[in-house]
Amino acid sequence: MPDNDYRLPINVKPIHYDLTFKTSLTKKSFEGSGSILLKVLSPHLTSLTFNAHPSLELHSFSLSSSSLKTDSVHQIPDSAVKRDDKLERVTIEVEKALGLKEGDEVRLQLGWRAELGNSMTGYYLSTYQKKDTKEEDVYALTQFEPTDARKAFPCWDEPALKATFSLTMISASTSVNLSNMEVLEETSLDAAKTSSTVAGESQVLKTLKTEHLKTELKTEIKTELKTESTKKEEWKVTRFNKTPPMSTYLLTFASGPFEYKEDSYVSPLTGKTIPLRVYATSDIIHQVSYALEVTKNAVPLYEKMFDIPYALPKLDSLVASDFDAGAMEGWGLITGRTSVLLFDEKAGLAAKKRVATVQSHEIAHQWFGDLVTMEWWEQLWLNEAFATLCGEVLIPDKLYPEWNVRTSFISDHLFAALSLDAQRSSHAIEVPCPDANRINEIFDSISYSKGASVLRMLSTIVGEDVFVKGVSIYLKKKSFGNGNTRDLWDGISEASGQNIPKIMDPWTLKIGFPVLTVKEIEGGKIEVRQDRFLSTGDVKPEENETIWPVPLGFLTVSKNGKAEIDHKAFLSTRSTTIDLKGASLFKLNSGTTGVYRVAYSPEHLDLLGLEAAKKDSALTPEDRVGLVSDAHRLARAGYSSTDGALNFISHLKGEETEVVWSALSTFLADMSSAWWEQPESVTTAIDQLRLSLFGPLIDRLGFNPSPSDSPEIVELRSLAFLNAGVAGHQPVLDFSKTAFEKFSAGDEEAIHPDLRTSIFRFAVAHGGKSSYDKIKEVYSNPPNPAVKIACMGALTRSTEPALIEATLAMLTNKEAVKDQDFMYFLSGLSANVKSRRVLWTWFKANFDMVYTRFEGASLTLSRLIKFQSALSSQADYDDVKAFFATKDTSKFTMSLAQTLESIEASTRWVEKDKKAVEAWLEEKK
Repeated sequence: MPDNDYRLPINVKPIHYDLTFKTSLTKKSFEGSGSILLKVLSPHLTSLTFNAHPSLELHSFSLSSSSLKTDSVHQIPDSAVKRDDKLERVTIEVEKALGLKEGDEVRLQLGWRAELGNSMTGYYLSTYQKKDTKEEDVYALTQFEPTDARKAFPCWDEPALKATFSLTMISASTSVNLSNMEVLEETSLDAAKTSSTVAGESQVLKTLKTEHLKTELKTEIKTELKTESTKKEEWKVTRFNKTPPMSTYLLTFASGPFEYKEDSYVSPLTGKTIPLRVYATSDIIHQVSYALEVTKNAVPLYEKMFDIPYALPKLDSLVASDFDAGAMEGWGLITGRTSVLLFDEKAGLAAKKRVATVQSHEIAHQWFGDLVTMEWWEQLWLNEAFATLCGEVLIPDKLYPEWNVRTSFISDHLFAALSLDAQRSSHAIEVPCPDANRINEIFDSISYSKGASVLRMLSTIVGEDVFVKGVSIYLKKKSFGNGNTRDLWDGISEASGQNIPKIMDPWTLKIGFPVLTVKEIEGGKIEVRQDRFLSTGDVKPEENETIWPVPLGFLTVSKNGKAEIDHKAFLSTRSTTIDLKGASLFKLNSGTTGVYRVAYSPEHLDLLGLEAAKKDSALTPEDRVGLVSDAHRLARAGYSSTDGALNFISHLKGEETEVVWSALSTFLADMSSAWWEQPESVTTAIDQLRLSLFGPLIDRLGFNPSPSDSPEIVELRSLAFLNAGVAGHQPVLDFSKTAFEKFSAGDEEAIHPDLRTSIFRFAVAHGGKSSYDKIKEVYSNPPNPAVKIACMGALTRSTEPALIEATLAMLTNKEAVKDQDFMYFLSGLSANVKSRRVLWTWFKANFDMVYTRFEGASLTLSRLIKFQSALSSQADYDDVKAFFATKDTSKFTMSLAQTLESIEASTRWVEKDKKAVEAWLEEKK
């Protein structure tokens, strides 16, 4: 049942929305008119309650129905309309005399007006530079997830309340109008004459349903259109085909000077040709071809995977210059920021992978989220976890097997999930969130990455083919409707013959994950015990009650070197004893497919390190990366010693796999960040350790990429180059200085795209104001999004106080830093130990500005709070807690709790292992 405080009453259900939007980009405003067909669900209808944001100015309410006992159109007086701005709801009192009862259909008509703001939510403005004149211009687009459709039109803004939509857009004749469905008809305003009910009335007014609005509104709209037409602004009317049933947050539309590139694919299931387009403004349209290529190649694979044809007659994408999220899965119209939809060959491999995986992720949503939608936001993970697994692993693995996405999933998603879920302030995958303020906060690594990780674990348990078959069963049963977690489990249970809820419920309904502690006992056996893992290492009894069904993935290596894996072994109790059967080596969580960590004795961890170092090791890259991450995080949390973890990674100097080196990089960077205010002798020793690992690696790989390099080598060189340079490797710094000087002199080919981020960073960190100014010049007019991101990262890496202050000053200027880019600057300034404390001081002084600027973009606001997590002392913890004690934190309660817990965990780590680490570093000099 709906929560009375936050959920809408269920006395009516929307069936169809007939909506018209008139967009004025010159006035930066829009008007709307709607006719919403409702089915009455209560015995006697006495009120209608729906969602409308306070920014909407509502007017001209009326009801019509053949069931009305009075006239066919009933005007609703203003006195019958009550608004609750806090809950973003409107209630209309319905007269009992109208006699509306269960089963009746009634049509609500109303109009509204609002400004086109720049909050990146609702129906909003985005800015861009014209290609020819470089002048700034605007266009309008929507971003409705999770609860911002109500900012654009009155609606029943809950995912289970699906309805069909017929959309009409009135715009300047020069605008291109886009929406979920294909254009049904487009005419100029002058050509839209009709001899309908009102002599000489234009088609636009008929479309606006003005026969149901007040006479003065008709006059007002006619006058405005006539007045604007005399200003030589011609208008047109675009009507779109009716949508299938869908949730309000998936309605998508845009109006502006868009251009497009197009292609098509032939459905492998139906034989139909489906047109594909990617739209963008003229200044960036030349960089959309790759996103179009990915779309063309990916959609047929999804059809075959799910055994379900793509449901709509076309699939478009729109590149947005201002966008709060990364991308959004509008059904039939995907939208996304420039960095995830634009690519040219000068952008580099990382940018290419970003476009491919994000676009594939959004395409996955066309089935898992759009065709079948979660019932409520507590099941957000159903949408996002599957799109993450399928869109970033299963499909890219078919398109780009050379990228090794199955292995990189571990570092990109599993470890991100475990990092967040190790906090007390984490949440279960499926978490109640009736309050709209909380919904934005669960768009995080739990819903996306942990959800995807438990699905990957389940896929390993039942087999990938069986898993996909079960998903197909779920999608077919729930097509054009809503589903929940149990519906998905039923589908996979049907396909596998196993009791999936019994296996999976603890993983989705309980917070956290286990650490398995392995103890060697007499008789060639081991005892394995599970307990909840916390980043602070201080689990309380009441926090340690969950028993997870843990797939052990038990790897053993016999004395003759033969490796075997038991995939059927489970730990479903607190502890168990396992007979090693004479094995000389063992490891749990083979392939690192399980969502847990494993703590071994220091002696056995050292044996695993020696095995990992072998050229013919029985431990796969997936095993090795899991061992590195477990050693790191267990030491950080106090389950083991940091010096023991350092001993383990010292075995891996000959490692050749990028994903393992990435985990090593993460460990050392995290350690350097936590120890940032320790004596210089200690911080220098950490840099020397990093240099001892990454220096020889970059020397072996060289600084000059070759076209014949594999993606593995490209990424490994970039990683090694960055780490060696950060640690002070002089050859890297000299090479970077020379390359940047050539670049500054006009040689754009002097810096390879895959080394650009590092070279820009080193230029600012070591080159002073002249390098800073050059980067700022490039930032103001970047050739592609990858270059802009590299510039933003570099501008935050200065060690000079004056340049740090110059970067902070940019943040108060919206023309200097777009809202969508704010987080890049805070991320870099927080990571830079020379600016970290300065940033916190600035953030406190400017919090009101930041809050006001991003209050409407709650996704961004939550992220910005977390950038204070790099602080690492008790004094910092107390300061952050005291500062926010007097602030309204309702929009980022969870993010703040996670930030404080991160500071606490770093503080404990340093206090616990400070002396041991210093001794280890001294010994290894």
